[in-house]
Amino acid sequence: MIKRALVSEAPSLAALAGELRISLGKLTRRLREQAHAGDFTSAQKSVLLRLDRDGPATVSALARAESVRPQSMRITVAGLQAMEAVSGRPDTTDGRQTLIDLTPRFRKTLKASRVAKDDWLFRALQMQLSPEEQGELAAAVQLLQRLADF
Repeated sequence: MIKRALVSEAPSLAALAGELRISLGKLTRRLREQAHAGDFTSAQKSVLLRLDRDGPATVSALARAESVRPQSMRITVAGLQAMEAVSGRPDTTDGRQTLIDLTPRFRKTLKASRVAKDDWLFRALQMQLSPEEQGELAAAVQLLQRLADF
């Protein structure tokens, strides 16, 4: 009996997975439309977000974290330096190393981008969802966080 329940559950779960992927993709694109963070490649965006989240890092540490060769990371970082999104400074504990970090100007740009996205999402939630639906979404967000941490 349990096997039948799992078999009949699989197609609906597969459909849910597909719908969730599509919906999250659409929502992500809508959020990106709300702020113009520049013309960064996906590799550059990943490095910028990692530096924002984890703080300054060497090119070698970034390469390990992003699972790329140090030579490839040097190219990515050089592009970001040319755009004045990151800068390097000597590591105080090891003068042979250079720590890469976000520039103050880029931090302001990043903050403004996040504020614009949050503002759009707040207005969308307020205008499109009833208070009950907002509560359901709050519960769903906890479930999405669990999936993301899996």
